[in-house]
Amino acid sequence: MTGILKLLPSYHSSPSNPNADHCLSSTCSDIIQSPNHLQGYRAEQPFSNYNVHTQIKSCIRKSHILQIHSQLIRKFIIQIPSISLMFLSRATALWPLDNSSYPIKIFSQISDHSLSHYNKIIRGYSLSGTPHKGFYLYRQMLTKGICPNPLTSTFVIKSCIKMSSFVGGLQVHNMILVGGHRSDSLLLTTLMDFYSFFEKRNEACKVFDEITQRDTVAWNVLISCYIRNNRIKDSLSIFDIMQASPYGSHPDNVTCLLLLQACAHLGALDFGKRIHTYIDENGFGSALNICNALISMYSRCGSLDQSFLVFNGISKKNVVTWSAMISGLAMNGYGREAIEAFNEMQKAGIFPDDQTFTGVLSACSHSGLVDEGMMLFESIAKEYGILPNIHHYGCMVDLLGRAGMLHRAYGIITTMPVKPDFAIWRTLLGACKIHGQVALGERVVEHLIELKAQEAGDYVLLLNIYSSVGDWEKVIEVRKFMKDKGIQTTPGCSTIELNGKLHEFVVDDISHPRKDEIYDMLDEIGKQLKIAGYVVEVSSELHKLDDDEEKGFRLSYHSEKLALAFGVLSTPPNTKIRVAKNLRICVDCHNFAKFLCGVYNREVIIRDRTRFHHFCNGHCSCNDYW
Repeated sequence: MTGILKLLPSYHSSPSNPNADHCLSSTCSDIIQSPNHLQGYRAEQPFSNYNVHTQIKSCIRKSHILQIHSQLIRKFIIQIPSISLMFLSRATALWPLDNSSYPIKIFSQISDHSLSHYNKIIRGYSLSGTPHKGFYLYRQMLTKGICPNPLTSTFVIKSCIKMSSFVGGLQVHNMILVGGHRSDSLLLTTLMDFYSFFEKRNEACKVFDEITQRDTVAWNVLISCYIRNNRIKDSLSIFDIMQASPYGSHPDNVTCLLLLQACAHLGALDFGKRIHTYIDENGFGSALNICNALISMYSRCGSLDQSFLVFNGISKKNVVTWSAMISGLAMNGYGREAIEAFNEMQKAGIFPDDQTFTGVLSACSHSGLVDEGMMLFESIAKEYGILPNIHHYGCMVDLLGRAGMLHRAYGIITTMPVKPDFAIWRTLLGACKIHGQVALGERVVEHLIELKAQEAGDYVLLLNIYSSVGDWEKVIEVRKFMKDKGIQTTPGCSTIELNGKLHEFVVDDISHPRKDEIYDMLDEIGKQLKIAGYVVEVSSELHKLDDDEEKGFRLSYHSEKLALAFGVLSTPPNTKIRVAKNLRICVDCHNFAKFLCGVYNREVIIRDRTRFHHFCNGHCSCNDYW
């Protein structure tokens, strides 16, 4: 870690990005202002050095603080370090720096500032909406020759996180190395959080390795770092590592919340159940935020029955509880049930918030409930006094786009009062792909280019649109453009959990240790499904090939088919198979799963990028509307 000294600028250097780190070259003159001495206040009881500490400590009202302040100035005892520090501490508690400059006036009246005085104000700024002022004060402190301690560095690092100043954080890290504070666990944990925030996983892990006494907080930050940096599968392994010898750390409620989030993302139901058992065994199950996270985890793993068990066991449900249940119903295709839950929530006296409306509008979108969705959207502002946000408009674009009302959806985007973002344009582009709207799709891509937000997935959708209408010249043209620009597509990836272990597959995967058995099983499944009437949907193939047989071969080894074959191979008959995919499931794989569940008498649950598909007896819960 010492090698970082060569790479880090000193705290006197200027940032490379003046817009992001303008605070680094500023001074403290705009913070510390000349105080207006408080006059006219009388203490309610005799005032002396003997009882001043007691009076400050017991003070809970601002008016009392002002009275004490007046006496401190008149009797010249505000310069006594112990008194000024206690008084400053009480003032920052009653006057957060978000709303008042009063603590700064007190600070300016102290002639000889100690490190503790600076720490109080820097901490206050790190918790406020003006963290850059804490950085100013830190720099002023250094110029006065006052050396920071681990607490100072901790507060300043938090300020750098809050103001998104990577350069500032590097400078503070440099000072930490110079000051020799590399053994303080709290400071190093905060430094880990800093690197994690900027998605510097390797640097965060190096800091973690330097912590000699790793407590649960340090492990939690490491888990959070892995999740932020899209190493979600690896984050689950930390649960066992942190408890094993020689570490012996005990996961707490924060650990459980983070891991439930990871399980929800991966669709790792078995591991999620392990965390649920740990929660019950360690007495965390009564916490409402834990229960809400469990509802979300089970819903996002396609286990609505378990979600309902947790939901029904909560005696005092809040708006987050109801919103989690409504969103769970939405993503699993139970649109009308989500609307019923929305109505029941209001009967229970819970007022919906913007997240609730996002969930219920999403439910209408996934289930094709256009009229219901329009009515709910109109009610957001008129009946509930909530200003519709970009997510609500996005749900409406999705609702109308899926229903084939693309020009109406386009009209919403161009007339809504909020500025459209790349996500809402991509929602419309996806609808153009579903309905083969070439001209509108090209127009949407132009909007994405204007936003400088186009990604590989946007061009893949455009390829889908061109291939769906047989315009292979345009397909070749787009592919050449992507190749010339070096645009790399995100490969389709499917995961299936077996005995608490996640197995990943990509198209034509040969990395699995049981690959030969999996491909043999997939070939056998294909034969059985063809007997039952399954026909390859060749329109899902985006390459121009000479015949349908060649296209069918290219579609045979999509990642979800490999995962399903592994599930059939590795589990007993009648066992439910759960697969999670990072992209939207194609029409051919959707048909494949429908036939498989009927022929093999299996319930199959596939979660793609936007929703769940519950396959049973040859049918899907989406009713082929996705």
